[in-house]
Amino acid sequence: MQPPPANGRTSPAATVDLQLAHQGSFPVPEQQQFELWIDAVLRAHQITAAELTIRTVDSDESQTLNRDYRGKDKPTNVLSFPFESDMPLPVRLLGDLVICVPLMQQEAIEQGKKPLDHWAHLVVHGTLHLLGYDHIDDSEADRMERLEVELLAQFDIADPYTKEPIQSHE
Repeated sequence: MQPPPANGRTSPAATVDLQLAHQGSFPVPEQQQFELWIDAVLRAHQITAAELTIRTVDSDESQTLNRDYRGKDKPTNVLSFPFESDMPLPVRLLGDLVICVPLMQQEAIEQGKKPLDHWAHLVVHGTLHLLGYDHIDDSEADRMERLEVELLAQFDIADPYTKEPIQSHE
């Protein structure tokens, strides 16, 4: 489930600050897995090194952030907060991803997806947002979705936008 490192590189291109702030016994992928998913996105954009934060949260924190920053008073599966600065920095800071773990788990069940596959999709989707992708209009959405499908295929993850449940790869 891991694509080979680009150009023989063994260290990840992504440095991830993983903040586990959710409650409950929901399983969370290992940091290395997050780095592999993000590395796939970075390689596709010829980015050799970048840093970002992934924060896992409960529904209440997701709803507060979604309300305060997007004007939508409900939890959402992933929020992306791109880092912006005019100051030159020694490392490329992408920003923050906030993933609502209970909602992510609920969606995986409702959509018939393996939780790990849904984690991968949300991380890839959110990282693309950090790089400036959006899905406000149909052409942008189509472009972003095609790229997500292509990146996830590297991990043998089926198209997350299909309406049929994804079959197990086991």
